[in-house]
Amino acid sequence: MADRVHPHHSPPASAESQPQPPEKLSPPSPEKPVPPPPATYFIQIPKDQIYRVPPPENARRYDQYTRRKHRQNRCCRCLCWLVGLVAVFVVLLGIAAGVFYLVFRPEAPNYTIENIAIRGINLTSASSAAISPEFNVTVKADNPNNKIGIHYLKDSSAEVFYNDVRLCNGALPAFYQPSNNVTVFGTALKGNGIVLRSDDQRALVESQTKQKVPLTVRIRAPVKIKVGSVKTWKITVKVDCDVTVNSLTENAKIVSKHCDYGVNVW
Repeated sequence: MADRVHPHHSPPASAESQPQPPEKLSPPSPEKPVPPPPATYFIQIPKDQIYRVPPPENARRYDQYTRRKHRQNRCCRCLCWLVGLVAVFVVLLGIAAGVFYLVFRPEAPNYTIENIAIRGINLTSASSAAISPEFNVTVKADNPNNKIGIHYLKDSSAEVFYNDVRLCNGALPAFYQPSNNVTVFGTALKGNGIVLRSDDQRALVESQTKQKVPLTVRIRAPVKIKVGSVKTWKITVKVDCDVTVNSLTENAKIVSKHCDYGVNVW
């Protein structure tokens, strides 16, 4: 027969184990600001206006960079001014040259060799013998300008060459040539102790046999151009004439001639 179980009362739960009603949380009390110490101030600056002080080495680099950039800018400005002044000067010079041409209508002078008398060249002697040629060259200078005169100055030079061998040299007379004038003048040129190579001597003998001896006359003359009462600076006139004569004697005649004219302005 089954045993009967009798109910029994469980002991009452202790106060610790009983559930407690939820506590009401009080709102956190705001913290009171701590007053600053005496003689202390706070300055509020916007974040975008806060600047950092660079370290000393960066400050030196920045200073060097700004100085170099300033010098470069100054040089660029000076260069621009210089280029501008040169451009203005070139324009003014062009205008002055145009006015000068319209007023005076300058024309280049003409130069030519009129006569050559030769002495002192003996081609029958030994090839090693030295010769002392003497040339009397007659030059015609034509100044076709109406209002321009030419002053031929000292320190001029005149030379006669055969191939690359200079046979003689001398100077031109100094004189003034007025406008619309043709002046014919002679100049004596001398050489001393000229030794011809055997090839040059044979070529000269053959040329004289054919009555066609090619010579080159080179003239360099410093001049000053006179326009009214104004004179220019010194200008060098260059004349190169290729002249062919029939013989190397005093009675030599010019077979052909061609002269080129140029100037050195400075």
